[in-house]
Amino acid sequence: MARRISVTMLSSYLYCKRKLFLERVLGLFEPEKLAMIKGTIRHETYDGVNQIEESIVVSITLDDDFEAIYNKYVKAYSSLLRQSITVNKYRLKSVKLPLIDAYHDIWPFFKKESEIRALNIYNFIETHNVCGFELWDKLTPKIESEQKIFSENLQLSGIIDQVAKYKTGDIPIELKTGKMPQQGVWPGHRIQVAAYAMMLEEKSGKQIKEGIIHYLDTDTKRQVVINPFLKEEVKEIKRKVAEMLEGNKLPEK
Repeated sequence: MARRISVTMLSSYLYCKRKLFLERVLGLFEPEKLAMIKGTIRHETYDGVNQIEESIVVSITLDDDFEAIYNKYVKAYSSLLRQSITVNKYRLKSVKLPLIDAYHDIWPFFKKESEIRALNIYNFIETHNVCGFELWDKLTPKIESEQKIFSENLQLSGIIDQVAKYKTGDIPIELKTGKMPQQGVWPGHRIQVAAYAMMLEEKSGKQIKEGIIHYLDTDTKRQVVINPFLKEEVKEIKRKVAEMLEGNKLPEK
C-alpha cells in the first residue's frame, strides 16, 4: 500500500531535499527557531478567532457603528493572542523572548486584521441592512480554519490553514511568515496551495481555479492560479518525494 505523504513535505522538498531526508528518514531535526514559534502563535490566534467568529457576528446589532464592531474583534484577538503566548511560554523562553515582547511583536498584525474584518462586516450591514443570525447566514465568504483533508487518489494529506467558503466554491488560503519574494510566491508555497486546491476539488466536486498565499509579516495576499500544468507538477513532486522517502540515498547539498 502506498504511503500517504504530507503536503508540507512537497514544499520542504523544493526548499531543501537534504533537510527533508535528514528529518523524515533519519529523524534528525534542527533546534526550534523564533520565527517558527511566532508562526505557531499567529496560526493559533487566527484559528481561535475563526472558531468564535459566528458568536462575534451574531452579537452585532444595527446600532453598532464601525468602532463598536472593531472593538469586538480587538477584544477577541487580544484575548486569544495572550492565551496562545501563554501556551507557548516555554518555547518562547527557550529562545529568550519575554512574553510581553512576544505580544508587542505580534499584536500589530492582529490590530490591522481586526480593522479589516470590522470594516468588511460594517459595509455588509450598510448594504444589506441585516444583523444577528441573518447577518451570519448571508455573510460571505466564511472562513474555516485548520481544515484536515486527505486524498486517496493523490495519496496526500494535510491541514489547510484557512478555507474561504463561497457559494460558488472554496478557496484554500495558506498563512506564511517570513520574507516574501518581490513577485509571486515562493515555489514551495505555490505547490502547497495547489495540492490543497486539488484535494478540495476532489472532495467537493467543484472546480477550484485559485489559491491564496497570505504573507503575514507584510499582510500581503497573493494569488496562485490553479491550472493543469501546476497540477501535473504537484503529482511529479509527490512522486519524487515518495521515491526519496523509500530510498536510503542522502541527497546532495
